Amino acid sequence: MRFEVFRNRTRDPSIVEMTEKAIQILSKNPKGYFLFVEDEYYINNPPSLIHLFCAGLLRGRIDHGHHDGIARLALTEVVMFDQAIQRAAQLTRESDTLTVVTADHSHVFTFGGNTPRGNPIFGLAPKKADDKMPFTSILYANGPGYVHINGTRGNITMVDYYDEEYMQQAAVPLDSETHGGEDVAIYAKGPMAHLFHGVKEQNYVAHVMAYAACLEPYTNCPPHPHKEELHASYWNNKARQALHTALYVQPNIHKAKNIILFLGDGMGVPTVTAARILKGQLAGHSGEETSLVMDTFPHLALSKTYNVDQQMPDSAGTATAYTCGVKANYGTLGVTAATPRYNCRASFGNEVTSVLHRAKKAGKSVGIVTTTRVQHASPGANYAHSADRGWYSDSDLTPEAIQNGCRDIAYQLVQNTEINVILGGGRRYMFPKTVMDPEYPTHKGDRNDGQNLVEAWKKNKTNVKYVWNKAEFDAVNPANTDFLMGLFEPKDCRYELDRDPSMDPSLTEMMEKAIKILSKNPNGFYLFVEDIGRIDHGHHAGNAKRALYEAVEFDRAVGRAAELTSELDTLSVVTADHSHVFAFGGHSGRGNSVLGVSRSLADDKKHFTTTVYGNGPGYRNGTRPDMNETISSDNDYLQQAPVPLDSETHGIEDVAIFAKGPMSHLFHGVQEQNYIAHVLAYAACLEPYEDCKLPNHAGS
Repeated sequence: MRFEVFRNRTRDPSIVEMTEKAIQILSKNPKGYFLFVEDEYYINNPPSLIHLFCAGLLRGRIDHGHHDGIARLALTEVVMFDQAIQRAAQLTRESDTLTVVTADHSHVFTFGGNTPRGNPIFGLAPKKADDKMPFTSILYANGPGYVHINGTRGNITMVDYYDEEYMQQAAVPLDSETHGGEDVAIYAKGPMAHLFHGVKEQNYVAHVMAYAACLEPYTNCPPHPHKEELHASYWNNKARQALHTALYVQPNIHKAKNIILFLGDGMGVPTVTAARILKGQLAGHSGEETSLVMDTFPHLALSKTYNVDQQMPDSAGTATAYTCGVKANYGTLGVTAATPRYNCRASFGNEVTSVLHRAKKAGKSVGIVTTTRVQHASPGANYAHSADRGWYSDSDLTPEAIQNGCRDIAYQLVQNTEINVILGGGRRYMFPKTVMDPEYPTHKGDRNDGQNLVEAWKKNKTNVKYVWNKAEFDAVNPANTDFLMGLFEPKDCRYELDRDPSMDPSLTEMMEKAIKILSKNPNGFYLFVEDIGRIDHGHHAGNAKRALYEAVEFDRAVGRAAELTSELDTLSVVTADHSHVFAFGGHSGRGNSVLGVSRSLADDKKHFTTTVYGNGPGYRNGTRPDMNETISSDNDYLQQAPVPLDSETHGIEDVAIFAKGPMSHLFHGVQEQNYIAHVLAYAACLEPYEDCKLPNHAGS
C-alpha cells in the first residue's frame, strides 16, 4: 500500500480504519482472537486478548521509508501507527487485553545536532557544520541520501528539506539504507504485561503472548531441553527459562539502605548493544548472545532526556534531572530552569538539592567515582549549583559571576557537602597557578585565588587521605580510612585503552575502594559512579573503539559492585544522561566484529564499517576512502560521518534505565528523566519522602 503521506483517502483505508474494522469483526468470537495487521497482532481468548503491535511492520512502510532514506515518510507512518494503537485501546479493555508494542529491528537513523527545544523535527540544526553549510538534525549513517558534488557534500541551503520526498544526507552510499543492530523496545500493558522486563531475546515476545493466553505449549508449561541454536527447542527453552524467572520476580518493597547510581554518560541503546557484542567478542565468542551485567537487572524503563530549553540535551541539564529531581536548562548545574545559562545572579534562590546531599543529611556516607574530572557536569550536579557547567575553577568565572559572588564548581566540591570519597580526575582546578603538577612538570594549577582546595577538604577530618597515583591509591586501607580523595589526572582520566595501569586505577578499582570505605557506615551509603564520561568523549571524537571499550569497563564495574553488595538492601540503577548520533548496522553477519566492516560493498564499490556516526570529525572531504579490518580496528580510527563537525553531537532519543534492589520495580514504562531522583529518594526514605514508612530488610 502507499505511504500514509500519499494515501488516496477515497480509495484506501488507513491503518487505523483497518485495525478498527478487524477488531469489530473478530471480537464477536467469545473465545477471543488473534489478529495480525502488519504492524499489529491481536490475540483474544477468554478471559484475555493479546494485541502485539510490531513497529517495523506497519505495511512495511516505516521500514521502507527508512530504507529509502526519507525520514518524513517513515515518521509519518509512525504517527499513524500510534493512532492505531490508541484506537485499539478505545475498542478494548486493559483488564482482559494484553497489548504489546515492539519493533522487529532498528535502522541506522540518527537524530541530534545541538537543536533547541521545539526545533522542527525535519528542520536544520541551529549551527552550521564545519564546512560552513547547514545540516538537518535527522541524518542516516548510510543510504541513498549520500550525495557528493566535486568531492563535497551537497549544500542544502536552497533545498526544501521539508519536502515529502527529501532524502536526508548519509555517510555511506547505498541504494537502500540498512537496518540497525541495536536493541528495540517492548512496551506492554494488560494481563501478564509485567513479564516483559529487562533485556530479552526477541523470541521471548512470542512466548509471553502464548503464556498469557494459555496457548501451546503453555497449557501445562513442560520443560524443554537446551539445544543448539539451529533448533527451535534451543530458543523455546531459553525463553522458558526467562519466562520462569519473570514469573518469580517479586517487588522488593523494603527500604534501601544503600544506593548506587551508575551513570553512563552518552550510553544510548546503540552503545549498550554494541558494548554487549564487543564484550562477548573480547571473550572469544560471536558476541550477540552475550549479556552485560546490566542486562540481567530485572526492571527496565526508558527516560526522556530533553532539557527544559533544548531538544538535544547536555550532561549538565540532564544530571540536574536525575540527581536532583528537577529538569533544568542546557549547560546549567543544580539550579532550576528559572536560571538562564551564564546568569550567575539568577541562580540565587533557584538552587535544587541532590540525592547525594539528602543522603548525607540523613546520616549516610556519600561518594563520587568518575573517569572524568570530578568537577565535570555529571558528578558536579551531585554537589554544585552553577549557572554554567564550565566554571570549573575561579579562573573560569565571568566578570558578572565574580561580581555577584558565584563560586566555581571545584570550590563547591569542597565546601557544599562533606563527601567521604572523591575519585577521578581534575587536579588542576584544586591548586593555585603557582603549584606544579606532581606528574606532569610542565602543568600547573588553575586557580587565581591561591587556594589549595585539597588541603581545605582535608581540614578538620580524621582518617583522611589524598592520593594522586596508583601506588598511593593501593596503599589506602579502607578499614582505617573514612575520607579519601584521589585525583589521578590534571583534567579527565585517560581512556581505558590508553590507561597506564601502574599510574592510574581503573574505574572498577576506584569503585571497589569506595564501596569498602562507605559500607562501614551502619546507616548505609549513596555512591555515584560514572565512567561513560569517557564513552561520551569517545563518541564526541568520532572514535567508536575508545567509547565501546569504556562501556565494557563500565559493565565490569557494575558486576563488581554486585559482588560487593546485597540486592536485598542495595538499590542499583544504571542509566545514561543522553545518547549520541552513533549508528550500528549494515548487513553484518553473525559474529561480525563490532568494529569491523560490512560483508557487502556500498554503492561506490567500497567497504564501510558497521559503526558509523550521523555527524562528527569522521567526515571525509572528497572521495570516500575504502575500508578494511586493519584500518577500522586501529585505536585512533574515526568512523565516517555524513556531516562534518569537530565534535559529534548528542542524540535526542530516550535512554534506558536498568534497576535492581529495593523499590526497583518503580522503574517502569517511559518516564521523564527527573523521575529517577525521586525513586532513589523514595526508596531510601530521603527528603521529601521521609515518611515513606518502608520496612528495613531484616539483615540491614
